[in-house]
Amino acid sequence: MALLQSYLTYNGNCREAVTFYHKTIGGEMKLMTFGESPMADQVSESDRERIMHANITNGEFVLMAADTMPGQPVVNGSSISLSIACTREEIDRLFAGLSEGGNVVMPLGDQFWGARFGMFIDKFGIPWMLNSEHKQ
Repeated sequence: MALLQSYLTYNGNCREAVTFYHKTIGGEMKLMTFGESPMADQVSESDRERIMHANITNGEFVLMAADTMPGQPVVNGSSISLSIACTREEIDRLFAGLSEGGNVVMPLGDQFWGARFGMFIDKFGIPWMLNSEHKQ
C-alpha cells in the first residue's frame, strides 16, 4: 500500500523551521533551494535562497517541507499538503481517482529529481502530491 506523508509549506522561513525540527528529530536533513534547481533562472535573485524542497528522514519518519513559490504566500488552510509515496503501478490510478472533480495543479510527469510526480487540489479543497521514485 502507498505511504501517506505530510508536506508543510512556509512563507520563506522553511529553512528555519526544518533546522529547528531536525535539532529534535535527528536523522538526515536535505535542503534544495530554488537557486540550486533548474528553476533558478525563473526566480529573482532574492528568492533563490528560498527552499524548494526539504526533508528530514530518521528511519521510517519522514517530514517534508518547502517555501511557497515566490509571489504565492501561504493562505489559511494551504500550508499542508498530503503527499503519497507511490509505486509506479499505483501512481496513475491514485492520481486519476483522487483528483476526480478537483483541480490538477501539476499533471503527472517525470521530474528532474528522478521521480514521476503530480499535484492536485481535490474536490474538497485538500492539496495532494503524488510521487513515485524511478528506482521502485
